[in-house]
Amino acid sequence: MSSRSTGEITRVEDVALTLAAQAGDVASLGLLLERHRAGMRAVAVSVLGPGPDVDDVMQDAALTALRRVGDVRDPQAVGPWLRMIVRNTARSLLRGTADHRPLDDHHLPATESGPERWLERHTMRDWIWEAVEQLSPTLRLPLVLRHFSVGVTSYERIAEACGVPVGTVRSRLSQGRARLALALAATADAPHGDAGRRTRASRVEARETLEAAERGHFGRLVTERWSPEAALVRGGEPVGGRSLLVRGMECDLEAGVRQHLAHAVASRSLVLWEMDISNPDDDPEHCPPAVAWLMSLDGAGRVHRLRLVHPRPVAIPHSLLV
Repeated sequence: MSSRSTGEITRVEDVALTLAAQAGDVASLGLLLERHRAGMRAVAVSVLGPGPDVDDVMQDAALTALRRVGDVRDPQAVGPWLRMIVRNTARSLLRGTADHRPLDDHHLPATESGPERWLERHTMRDWIWEAVEQLSPTLRLPLVLRHFSVGVTSYERIAEACGVPVGTVRSRLSQGRARLALALAATADAPHGDAGRRTRASRVEARETLEAAERGHFGRLVTERWSPEAALVRGGEPVGGRSLLVRGMECDLEAGVRQHLAHAVASRSLVLWEMDISNPDDDPEHCPPAVAWLMSLDGAGRVHRLRLVHPRPVAIPHSLLV
């Protein structure tokens, strides 16, 4: 058989597998990744050189492909598309950043792709979140930050958020990806919640929270909506309860600091709000330019634990701890 004929067969098979993967068949995506694994790994090695980072990049690329396979407009070119994901992920690792596009309504397919494709993307997204919910909280948090947040994606920032060393983050991400793959298979035929609706509702709640705070009603809102045991967590340990949270918000508002919602994702057990911060003109360095609210929910869906993560570590003022 000529190389041309072999190439044509490969393209035909790639098209069939890509279309099946876009329809939510994770087994077809697995076959695509296996077919192109050698080329993907070669790209990773060419950027990073041999070492454990290559395996991390390959795992990240596989999850990115799962999330974004609906973006492939030319199924015949799925091989170059997969290698591009690896190249971008490897380069981002070298820069100390992450090039993960979060699952958010801002990134839905273009309308010309038709309602069927839009529904397919939503089904796959809901399925992913259902599988994420099957992970333990220890594995779920770093994986959600790595693949679904905008700013808390580097190993260092995830380590700060989780209160663990960077090496532990790498280990938990590796375990989380492996268990997520099993959970995806186990939940393929299970009913899936509406992740899009949950995230849209969370955006509304975030804006309501900020508006209540600016009107001086943050304490009332926290009392009404959050768990009585709600606590601020740093380094994995609670450092204060609801009164600390309210005093901290009030102090920032009195100083002229304002927060503006930039990104939100939500599951049944975990909510992430990423905020841009504007400081007063007379104190432009009062707060870092952004903060992420990482909220663990209790069984009733109320905030139980809150972690605040800034671009750089920020100490809690002593006045708030006494």
